[in-house]
Amino acid sequence: MKSDAVKRGVERAPHRSLFYALGCTEGDFDKPFVGVINSYNHIIPGHMHLDAVARAVEAGVRSAGGVPFEINTIGVCDGIAMNHPGMKYSLPSRELIADSAETVAEAHQFDALVFVCSCDKIVPGMLMAAARVNVPAILVAGGPMLAGHVATGGRVQTIDLSSLFEAVGRTLNGDMSEEVLEEWTRNACPGCGSCSGMYTANTMDCMTEALGMALPGNGTIPGTAGQRMDLAFKSGAQVMELLRRDLKPRDIITKDAIYNAFAVDMALGGSTNSVLHLAAIAHEAGVSYPLSWLNEISQSTPHLCKLAPAGHHHVEDLDAAGGIHAVMHEIADLLRPGVMTVSGETVGDLVKRFAVKNRDVIRSRAEPYSATGGLAILFGNIAPEGAVVKAAAVAPEMKVHEGAARVFDSEEAATKAIMARTIKAGDVVVIRYEGPKGGPGMREMLTPTSLLAGLGLDKSVALITDGRFSGASRGASIGHVSPEAAARGPIAALRDGDIIKIDMPRRKLEAVLSKQEIEKRLRDVPAFVPRVTGGYLKRYAEKVTSASSGAVFSD
Repeated sequence: MKSDAVKRGVERAPHRSLFYALGCTEGDFDKPFVGVINSYNHIIPGHMHLDAVARAVEAGVRSAGGVPFEINTIGVCDGIAMNHPGMKYSLPSRELIADSAETVAEAHQFDALVFVCSCDKIVPGMLMAAARVNVPAILVAGGPMLAGHVATGGRVQTIDLSSLFEAVGRTLNGDMSEEVLEEWTRNACPGCGSCSGMYTANTMDCMTEALGMALPGNGTIPGTAGQRMDLAFKSGAQVMELLRRDLKPRDIITKDAIYNAFAVDMALGGSTNSVLHLAAIAHEAGVSYPLSWLNEISQSTPHLCKLAPAGHHHVEDLDAAGGIHAVMHEIADLLRPGVMTVSGETVGDLVKRFAVKNRDVIRSRAEPYSATGGLAILFGNIAPEGAVVKAAAVAPEMKVHEGAARVFDSEEAATKAIMARTIKAGDVVVIRYEGPKGGPGMREMLTPTSLLAGLGLDKSVALITDGRFSGASRGASIGHVSPEAAARGPIAALRDGDIIKIDMPRRKLEAVLSKQEIEKRLRDVPAFVPRVTGGYLKRYAEKVTSASSGAVFSD
């Protein structure tokens, strides 16, 4: 066993003494040591119950003959960090989480790992560590939050965090009173779990299933459900079976597994951040692919689900409809069936046992929302390395759009202009210098997109940025424009009034400017002056690569 390095032999007597201090018994030294890496905390609603989830995992490990040891990592709540300097730390926290999980796993020579986590950057950070350490491992999420409910006009209305961000715009527009806004505020997030729509957190929990790194139900069983604890117990026991079979993350996270994850993502219409995170996970697993590959997957994969923010269903509805493996069953012939999963079965064998239970939530292949997937990668003279849009959440009339650029060098400047009502129908809002290096940290832009939606402009105004969008964003929101402005990408050459053409069906994002004019303007762009000159963000900005490669650290 790998853990023999910390427990076997005369020379390890001091080590064993420390384990006795932890409460280990003599018999424990004959058993595998399992690290339970948990992001439990009291600042993220998706994490506040992970102590209980970890207890169930540990019980499962012990039942199958292992010795569990719990270790904690950090986490950032994107909702609380939104629209202020704290959001600069959100994406960078992914690298800290991956590094810290790797550190404790290797320092203590665990034989196997169970990752207990939820939410946006934490799940991909844990998966990156799993691929990096490459001992038998499984991931257990905390599960989605239930949707909220309010009584409006004699009927009960379902709401969520995205509804609340948009309600701010409606209140500013005079379409909602502050009293109603406060009622929504009290009811949008009713309890523990990752925010209830197909936002980034739940997208990544679902992608973990699709990758094969979690048991069925991981992405959709509500955080408050008793089944969540049953899943945690079974996951703890199953990691011991993975150890017995020596089945490791890099045996599972192959190019075919990444393909399957993106295919499921296309069918779900998941968050644009999945593109960033799956690229980072693939990087750690030694898998490479061009960003254009996603458009090939999208062309062959129908869009079957419209969950919030694109539609009115929530993840709890997807769970009742059969969950992620029911979606995979529906597109089984489009998947790579030979991919192994932590269940011990291949994808092809596993999905045979699932079926769609509600065609209102998971449409049939014969009646998709769209014949192509819910995400698209756009290329053009603004984004030669690509940009990402959640096409599933874009109004049909905005999928082809042409308008004059309104250029801002920060999220704050753009938000101020939107709130001042200076953005008009037909405009294309450009927010730059918010990329991985420029922000630094590639902030999410839920506030400006939600304000546009709340003001009724989401069907007439597009927004493009070298930053990111929350999974809760909807509308013609095009992010991850690469190269970013801070790296002298073409987005840095744009000026107010430039005509921007967006053609999502043709996967195009272009300015009506010649190559020569863009090059001339870029020569005149002043050298980028970093906004942060100390601390972790300074080091992050110096190491981070382009969003097109997953915003990972350079080797």
